[in-house]
Formats: sequence, C-alpha cells, structure tokens
Amino acid sequence: MVGAPNLRAGRRYPNGKCNRLVPAASCRRRVCWQNSFPLAKRFSADEYAAGILAGNRMVLSRAITLVESTLPSDQRLAQQVLDQVLPHAGRSVRVGITGVPGVGKSTFIEALGLELLRQGKRLAVLAVDPTSQRSGGSILGDKTRMNQLAAQEQAYIRPSPAGRSLGGVTRSTREAMILCEAAGHDVIFIETVGVGQSETAVHGMVDFFLLLMLAGAGDELQGIKKGIMEMADAVTITKADGQNEIAAKLARREYQNALHLFPLAPSGWNPKVTVSSALTGRGVPEVWQVVEQYVQQTQQSGYFQRRRQEQNLHWLYEAIRQGLEEQFYAKANVQAQLPALRQQVIEGSKSAFGAAAELLSL
Repeated sequence: MVGAPNLRAGRRYPNGKCNRLVPAASCRRRVCWQNSFPLAKRFSADEYAAGILAGNRMVLSRAITLVESTLPSDQRLAQQVLDQVLPHAGRSVRVGITGVPGVGKSTFIEALGLELLRQGKRLAVLAVDPTSQRSGGSILGDKTRMNQLAAQEQAYIRPSPAGRSLGGVTRSTREAMILCEAAGHDVIFIETVGVGQSETAVHGMVDFFLLLMLAGAGDELQGIKKGIMEMADAVTITKADGQNEIAAKLARREYQNALHLFPLAPSGWNPKVTVSSALTGRGVPEVWQVVEQYVQQTQQSGYFQRRRQEQNLHWLYEAIRQGLEEQFYAKANVQAQLPALRQQVIEGSKSAFGAAAELLSL
C-alpha cells in the first residue's frame, strides 16, 4: 500500500524509549510502537488499513474510535478504511452474548475467552456499557472486570458507551466487528447491556446468539414472556457451583422443556441448554462445543452463508435509514421550522402526525 508505515520499526524494552509514565521493568508491552506511530499523527486510510491488517492493536483501537466519531471528515475517512479492509473480514465466528443484569456476563466471557485462547484462537470482545441518560457518561468497566483476559496478547477487549441506542448496538458496533476481523481475530464476542433492550439488533449481527440465565431468579417465565428465548441458539445457566448447582440443573431441565414449545428455527437447529460455572470452569468448554456444532451444521446446510447475506442487506437498509434521517435534520429549513412545530405539538395545538407531514414536505 502506498505510504504504509513500517509496522515493525518499534524498539523492544528496555532499550527503547517510551513516553509512557510507567517504569520499563513493570510495563507489559513487549514491543513499543511509539516510534512507528506518533500519537499526534493523523493516519491516512492506507496507514490505518496497513496497521489493522498487521494486527497492530493501537491502530485498531484508533480505527474503532474513528468509526465511532460523528464528524463528517472522520466518517469519510472511516469509510475508506472499511472499504480497504472489508475483503479481509468475515472469517470469524460472531457470537452475541446477553443476559439479565447480575447474571455474570463479564465473568463468563472472561472464562470462555481464556478457554478459547488455550485452543489457539484470537478473540475480540466488543463490550457495551450503559450510558447515563442524565450525564451521557459511561463507566466502561468491562475491561477492568476481565483483567485476566485483557492481559493476554491474543485477546482484544473494546469497551464502548451505549450512547442513545437501545442495548448499545449501533452501526459503529458492526463496523468495529469488521475491523477486528480484518485484524486477524477469528472469534468475536458482542456483549449487550442487558436483556430487554436490543437483542433483536444483536441477533441481526451475529452468527450465534447465547442467552445467559440464572437459576431460581424467576427468569424462566420472564425469558419466555419477553420472546428472548425464541432468538437464542443456546441458553446457559450460569453460577452453577456450590449450593446453586442443584438449582441450576433443575433450571436446565425447565428451560429445555420450554424451548420445545417453540417452532423449529429457520436454521434447523434445536437450541441447547447447558450449565456452567465461571468460578470453577465446569461447563465452560461445553458451551463452545455447542457453538462449533451449530456452525458446522449451518455451514453444511448453507444457512450460515445465507444468514450473513441477509444481515448485510439488513444493514444496508439500516444505513440508508440513518443517512436519510441525518440528511433530514441537517436541512436548514427543517432546523428553522422544527422548534416552532415542536412547541405546537407540546401545547396540543398541532398533532404530531401533522407536524411530521409538514416537515417532511419541506
């Protein structure tokens, strides 16, 4: 690529110079990339693509920040980067993971992630943290909760704020997934904020949808009522250890019976229910075995590729919808008349439908 940087020019510790405020002896970096990529420099699309394809984590992080940006200039550059790396994406297994708050999503993901690394896989975790509706801030604590996994060379964890989107699954989440695939990660986990917010969006983005549930917490009926179990390719009862182990096994039987009530999915796959304990590690490898069985079965039937194609079309229409919405609100006459019409709707002197029709006719 034209203008691609020398990705192996970084110097090893302790001989290399680094401007990080960390003693060289205690720094975990094996290679210092400060000489190759000065942080003040704005990369070109070729430099971004070269760094991502070389597996440079710092360039990957900056590229994800770029696709999350709402600045028009950043969006144009991000699209150029995505166009270059797209032929190298799509080779991973995409797994969506959701569950009720307190089910132990981060702990389970860390346990399963470490198991995948032992199998020689490269893992990327896109963890979405809730955003405060008042302050607009996010704690972004998933990486802290997965400290063992975050320290591994073959794992990449990217916490992101949910923003205004329900469940935190937005266009940038899908674009970040594409970038991680191009960087060589063959397994992608997408962790949602929690049950009942945006499981449909996650389901439309991944190959396998995993639902984490607790035993004895009243989730059996709630899971069925919310329709979440209809989307699940597997259900895992977490925290199946100690005194909770018997309750977890009973819950497994109840969930398995409940899943038989649903019609067969288009994939032809019968959802499985397992029990696991991130604390002891029991049942964690079996979860990944279920994922592999699903991938093998759907690839043989052709459903795996058809679903990917359907998802691509869905995101095409979603991108069109978002683009039209942005263009609409960017119009000067819309911006000029919207405040007055909004006030009329608030006062009840004009219906919301009438105000919308008037704005759309501009």
